[in-house]
Amino acid sequence: MWKAQVFTLYPEVFPGPLDKGLYGKALTKKLWDLKVVNIRDAAEDKHKTVDDTPYGGGSGMLLKPDVLAKSLDINKIEGERIFYLSPKGKKFDQNYAQDLANEKSISLICGHFEGVDERVLETRNIEEISIGDFVLSGGETAALVVIDSILRLLPGVLGNEKSTSDETFQNGLLEYPQYTKPQIWEQKSVPDVLLSGDHNKIKDWRLSQSEAITRVRRPDLWEKYKRN
Repeated sequence: MWKAQVFTLYPEVFPGPLDKGLYGKALTKKLWDLKVVNIRDAAEDKHKTVDDTPYGGGSGMLLKPDVLAKSLDINKIEGERIFYLSPKGKKFDQNYAQDLANEKSISLICGHFEGVDERVLETRNIEEISIGDFVLSGGETAALVVIDSILRLLPGVLGNEKSTSDETFQNGLLEYPQYTKPQIWEQKSVPDVLLSGDHNKIKDWRLSQSEAITRVRRPDLWEKYKRN
């Protein structure tokens, strides 16, 4: 069973959408598990203080190293990889998700304020990951994204093991266009090749569409695809 452990100041955010639909059924079947840790529980003063001002000045507050480290240490799982969700982290992508799907468990730290004390990241061997080149108000949304992207890769979660094989990024390309019934809608028809029943032609069409879309919308992926 794959496990995720989330460290947050807002435990009520979880599991959120992760206990709905197929993910919720998989959670009930114990195909995966989620543990949510309230970082504030590790604070020792009567006000449960978790943040303080940064040395050197600057706006905002930082998560205190003693509080966060204590929370991590109390809930430590031997051999587990720990990740801090941060805009300056390594880019999280489909390959990264596949890599983490092969782990037995992971821990995710949801930052707030201006971030966390660097010493915690160094002493606890924490990896930083980013879901994109933008800034969120906290790491909870990013944690949900990371977990969601991993869950759909776990055996038995989606039901059909082949359902992820042709998706965007799985082969280095963006996904081809998809169509369903009715065949003609608002005077626009489904491409003839998809009605032909010729699986080889359909496969070739889908590949050509994926290549064309990737070349226009994501030239960075296209260049990487061509090199491979």
